[in-house]
Amino acid sequence: MPEIQLLRPDHAPALLAFEQQNRAYFAASVPDRGDDYFARFDERHRALLAEQGAGICFFHVLVDTEGQVVGRINLVDVMDGGAALGYRIARRAAGRGLATWAVREICGLAANRYGLTVLRAAARLDNAASRAVLTRSGFAVVGETRLSGHPGLSYLRSLAKFTAPPGAPSA
Repeated sequence: MPEIQLLRPDHAPALLAFEQQNRAYFAASVPDRGDDYFARFDERHRALLAEQGAGICFFHVLVDTEGQVVGRINLVDVMDGGAALGYRIARRAAGRGLATWAVREICGLAANRYGLTVLRAAARLDNAASRAVLTRSGFAVVGETRLSGHPGLSYLRSLAKFTAPPGAPSA
């Protein structure tokens, strides 16, 4: 499996390549980032790192053995012990269990490294793969939502099972 790494400044070139190579693939199931995102990528990358530094969000990349970014998995809007989960897996790495593995791993990091107790997520109804990842990873449907005008489901995942016992080393 790839390594989950906390986003760093030196990830920018590989992350931009990942987003560019997979833009059309992602746009089929999540809102497109738009041309401005790519035109101002370096500025956006610095802004993400600033948010991360402030503890508002935790951005991660999945890096394969060749140093290529094959996925992203992010915890955003961190507050009151919770965060929203988002993830993207490269087309070439999809369908191999990588998203499920990464979501399960991030649940452990969220609990033991970042001190979170609950994660929220959402997926469009027409994104069966993402809904399956969330279900396999212990998320429960808690309601309906709309994502960029498309019907979707809201999910919630308690992180109590991932909390290390007192005195145990953290992840």
